[in-house]
Amino acid sequence: MTTRTLPTSAIFTAAAALTPAEPMHFDLAFDATTQPCPWPKAYGGDLVAQAAVAAMRSVTYGKTLASMHSYFLRPADIGATIRYEVELLRDGRGYSTRQIRAYQNGKPVYVCLASFAAGEPGGHFRAEPDRIYPEPEDLPSAAEYLADRTGGSMTDESKAYWSAGRSFDMRHVPGPVYLNIDGDPVPHQAVWVKPFDALRAVDGLTEAQRDLAALAYVCDYTILEPVLRVLGNPWAEPGLVTASLDHAMWFHRPVVFDDWLLYAQEAAAAESGRGLGVGRFFTRDRRHVATVLQEGMIRPA
Repeated sequence: MTTRTLPTSAIFTAAAALTPAEPMHFDLAFDATTQPCPWPKAYGGDLVAQAAVAAMRSVTYGKTLASMHSYFLRPADIGATIRYEVELLRDGRGYSTRQIRAYQNGKPVYVCLASFAAGEPGGHFRAEPDRIYPEPEDLPSAAEYLADRTGGSMTDESKAYWSAGRSFDMRHVPGPVYLNIDGDPVPHQAVWVKPFDALRAVDGLTEAQRDLAALAYVCDYTILEPVLRVLGNPWAEPGLVTASLDHAMWFHRPVVFDDWLLYAQEAAAAESGRGLGVGRFFTRDRRHVATVLQEGMIRPA
């Protein structure tokens, strides 16, 4: 019988809850805990979002997170504490820069550079989606899609996690890649995403900062899926191993994450066991708010 998990955004809130600690290497330090998932290693979005929170809590002059550039160095243990050390590299009039390094079991597991911008007058341009997508209400949720499906390496635990354990409702176009490639094996897809319920307050962050952290958290779940789609490797393919290698994210405009966002994605490259995914977040009125690039390891059986 499939394990049922109550759909809630509280898992993200728990991931984003950082506790100040005594720094050992740099200027500031915070402790955070990786959240449960049915895989051997912690979800990479935990680390990206936690680093974003640590960086944002180190900037006090009204600047906004503008970009993050990250490397995943080692797998992180699930349900265990990670220490985030923040180095205050520069604070200028218009921009600030931070280095964030995450340690677990005495070793660095993740490193990130984050940039903050005060904002100033300038030109204006925003990209638009290059396709027309169905509205999220016309698509099945992950829980609805998986309700009567079994197969591959999917377990009751992974089915429950995909259905309700990730804090966000995710609806795929043309279809998911959980058990098989639903739809044509093309190098592009889109995912509508929305918190299962209203995002809760996060200590040390404004609501605007929390919503940026939520974007950083959710982006890693599906960014490699266009590569899996074009290669014909669904998540539940027996023996398939994937891992995030490096990650870049730019935050172009403020976003209130209380409604559906369109996450349009494409595969940029796949070679030598690595794949590169590109994603862009749009509001329902097609306002471009963030861009993501991520390279991952994709190792079939």
